[in-house]
Amino acid sequence: MRTQVGIVGAGPAGLMLSHLLHLRGIASVVVECRSRDHVERRVRAGVLEQGSVDLLREAGLGERLAREGARHEGIELRFGGEAYRVPMTELTGRAITVYGQQEVVKDLVAARLAAGGEILFEVDDVNLHGLDSESPLVRFRHHGREVELHCDFVVGCDGSHGVSRGAVPDGVLTSYERSYPFAWLGVLAAAAPAVDELVYARHERGFALYSLRSPEISRLYLQVDPAEKLEEWPDERIWSELRRRLETVPGWTVNTGPILEKSITPMRSLVVEPMQWQRLFLAGDAVHIVPPTGAKGMNLALADVALLGEAFADWYAYGRDGLLRDYSRTALRRVWRAQHFSWWMTSMLHRLDSHDPYEQQLQLSTLRYVASSRSYATSLAENYVGLPSI
Repeated sequence: MRTQVGIVGAGPAGLMLSHLLHLRGIASVVVECRSRDHVERRVRAGVLEQGSVDLLREAGLGERLAREGARHEGIELRFGGEAYRVPMTELTGRAITVYGQQEVVKDLVAARLAAGGEILFEVDDVNLHGLDSESPLVRFRHHGREVELHCDFVVGCDGSHGVSRGAVPDGVLTSYERSYPFAWLGVLAAAAPAVDELVYARHERGFALYSLRSPEISRLYLQVDPAEKLEEWPDERIWSELRRRLETVPGWTVNTGPILEKSITPMRSLVVEPMQWQRLFLAGDAVHIVPPTGAKGMNLALADVALLGEAFADWYAYGRDGLLRDYSRTALRRVWRAQHFSWWMTSMLHRLDSHDPYEQQLQLSTLRYVASSRSYATSLAENYVGLPSI
C-alpha cells in the first residue's frame, strides 16, 4: 500500500487528522488494533473546549454536535458546605460543550468512510520502520494478511501504550511524569442529571464530580484509592458515597438509577519531549497525559492534530517545512499550560494523601479566593474553556 501520511491509532486525534488532511487533498490511511465497535463505544472524556467545538464545526462535523451536545456556560464548585458558580461565558465570552468522546469518534468514522477514507480496524503486529528515511514504512497484519504501508510521514496517535513512541531510538525522548496517590471511580448511570452544569466537589472524604451525558444519563466520579477493586464498590456503596460528598447544599439531592458502566482510572501526568523525530510525529496520549480534573485530554489531542494538519498542508502545497519543524515546540506550549491547570485543579479539589491539616486549609483558602476574586475566577474560566492561543 502507498499513501502520503500513515496514521497509527483511530481515536479522536488520528481520525481528526485524517479528516483534516482529506479536506486539504492529502491522502492518509489509519490503522487501529481495536474493532470499530470498540472505538465507537469506549467511554472517555466528554468536555469539549470552545476551540475544539470550533474545529469540529469548521471541519463539517458540527451537525450532530449542535443537536445533541450540551453547551455549558459555567461550572459549580462545592466546598465547606458552600456552592459557588464560575460563570465562564460571562468572564471569557466562551463556553464548553458536553459531548462524549465516543460520539466525536462516531462522527469522525462516519465522515471518513463516507468520503472513501481508509480506516483499517483490527490490525495486529504493527511495526514502524525507516522513520529516518524519506519513505517510512508501517508494517502490520490485517485479517491474516501481511501488509506494508509506504508513506511520506507517520503520525503516532496510539496512546501511551502504543507502538509509535517506542519506535523512537533510546536517548532521544525525555519524559516528565507524576503519579498521584488516588484514582477516579467513574460510573455511567441511567439517571436524569440533577444538575444543569458540572459540579466539582471538594469534601473531607475525597473529591466528587457530577457530570452528565444526556437528559437521561449521568456521569459521576469519586476519588478512591488506586489499589481498590471494582468488586469493593457495589452500586449501593457508590450511591451512598456520592450522596455524602455531593449533598452538601441544603435541599439538593443526587438522582439515582441503574449503573450501566463503572471503572477505576489511576491519575497521572506525563509529558514526553520532543513530539517529533525524523519522519515520525506524535500526538495526543502518545506524548502527554493529564489528570482528568481539568478536562484537557481530548482537547489537547485535537489541538495537536490541528497544528499537524496545517503543517502538512504547508509541506504538500508549498514544500515548506517550517511548521513541521516547529510542531513540537508550538504544541508543547499548550501542553504545559494544560498540565499546570490540570495539576492545579487536582491539587485544589482532592483529598491529599498526607491528610495534612495545613494542606487542607490551603485548599479551602484557594477555593474561597476563586469564589471571591473575579480575576482568579477568570483565570480558572479561561483555562477551562480553552485559551484561544498560547
